[in-house]
Amino acid sequence: MTSLATQLAGYRLTTAEILYHMPDHPHLLQSFVWQFMDRAPRYPKLAGFLLFWEHNIDGRIHSVKVAGKRIIAAAEVRGITEAGYIH
Repeated sequence: MTSLATQLAGYRLTTAEILYHMPDHPHLLQSFVWQFMDRAPRYPKLAGFLLFWEHNIDGRIHSVKVAGKRIIAAAEVRGITEAGYIH
């Protein structure tokens, strides 16, 4: 799927900030920021990543902040009805 088709299908630029407890120092928090294309409101790619994290990474997740921004919406795309040339 092309980037434009992906965006028109409802995907948006998503930024997730994951705060997690450091494995060697559990009283300290560290931040991991990840930016990717995902589909709101369920965010399946983020949900899959967090599930992977829970099973494979030692740092226990403290919290997750998510922000999403549509880059392009269907209403912003219009077909050209008339074209002209300037010499």
